[in-house]
This record gives sequence, structure tokens and C-alpha cells, in this order.
Amino acid sequence: MRKKLILLGSFLLVVMVGCASSGYFGVPNRALGVPEEFGQTEAAIASAENSAGAKYCPEKIARAKALAKEGAETYWACRTAEGMALLAQARQLAKEAESCQPPPRAAAPPPPRAAEKVIILAAEPKVEEKVAALAAEPKPKVIILAFEDVHFDFDKSTLTPEAQVILKRNIQILKDNPKAQVRIAGYTSSSGTEPYNQRLSERRAKAVEDYLIKEGLIAPDRLSKIGYGETRPAEYEAAPKDLYSPAAKANMRVLFEIIVK
Repeated sequence: MRKKLILLGSFLLVVMVGCASSGYFGVPNRALGVPEEFGQTEAAIASAENSAGAKYCPEKIARAKALAKEGAETYWACRTAEGMALLAQARQLAKEAESCQPPPRAAAPPPPRAAEKVIILAAEPKVEEKVAALAAEPKPKVIILAFEDVHFDFDKSTLTPEAQVILKRNIQILKDNPKAQVRIAGYTSSSGTEPYNQRLSERRAKAVEDYLIKEGLIAPDRLSKIGYGETRPAEYEAAPKDLYSPAAKANMRVLFEIIVK
């Protein structure tokens, strides 16, 4: 009877031990005991999966699992040294994955070099030769030809006969530079409200644009316009209520520029 109890107890112990660890990495155990490296490898992979580095190196964790499975299969195929080496590689990969960091951000490309701005008055002597010489230089430039200001009467956006003469006098430079873009900027004096003056400056710029297109002087796709209202005055108006002061007249204008890139 005593012998039967001992045999029964041994059998139950074998069953309990076998159920406690039936396999590692999806490979069934073929003995009651396994080397401690099996448990170490399993713990290393689990730690890597729960680490911050898991989202940065998932391929290393996947590779560690594959090596661990291959190591267990190799070990149970009686190639002990080879199997243990594979388990060691799996633990190393898991450790590396645990330390993974986000990839460094790519350095922002350097900003494009700003082109040098050169302002030339259209009334200068030999202006065409100056423009041609600057445009031929390899260093990028924006050449601004500043024409005579086109002035308007107070609270008006209609071109005066004098303003039309100014435009026609300077138009040849535009024809000599067919690739140039033309910017028309309208301004006003300080008298009046800011919203009103803003709209007035835009109407003045539009009047110049319409004239150039109507007379066939400049193609529409070469033109752009902007209104600055009473901002950026040519001269400071000490007495804004003086509607016809020299400063006020200087500010009731459209500045006409062309830009050659």
C-alpha cells in the first residue's frame, strides 16, 4: 500500500510539473526540466514588448521571437550548443529593442538665399545699360526700377493728363524688359479714415493698371497691384487737415515699379 501511494504521488508530481511549463515560444517541452536560458529569453522578450522602445523597433522584437523559437527547436533536436546560441541572440535583440529611440528628425533644408535688391531710378542716365549689366551677374538679384510717381488730385482715382504723360514717357523701359513683372502700389494722404483711404489707394492702383492694359502698353499677366492706403507716406504730414499741402500732394500717388529677376 505504501509503495502504491509513493508511485501515485510521483505520478501526480510529474503531471503537475509538466503542466506548469508545457513549452516555450510555441515549441513543446520534451523533458521535465529546461535550462534557465529558456526562461531568461522569455522574460527578455516580454520586457522588450512592454518597453517604450517597442514602437520604434518592432522588427527586432519579431526577429527575437523567431530566433527564440528556432533556438528551442534546435535545442530539443539535441543540438544543444547551437540552440543556446540562438537563444542568446534572441535575448540580445530583445535588449536592443528595449533601448530603441525615435529616429532623429531630418535637418531642415537651409532657407533659400534671398536675392539682393537693387533699386535704380528710371530717370537715371543709361538706365537700360545698368539693368542689363546687373541682370547678367550670376548672383541672384531683384532689380527694382522706380519710375516717377503718378500723382492724383485730392480724393480722386482718375488719371490726370500729366499722369498719363509720365506713364507713356517711362513705358519704353518696360518694353525693353519683356520678362519683368510690374507692381503698381497706390497711396493716399492722411486726410480721411483708414478704411476709406485703403479703398482709395486700391482704386488708384487699379486706374493705372486699367490704363496700361487699355493702351496696350503692358500685358495683363505681367501686372500686379496693391493698395497701402495712408501707410508708408512719401512725406510726413504735419497738418493732415491741410488737404493740399506739399506733403499731402506727395502722398496722393501711385508708385510704379518693375522687377527684373
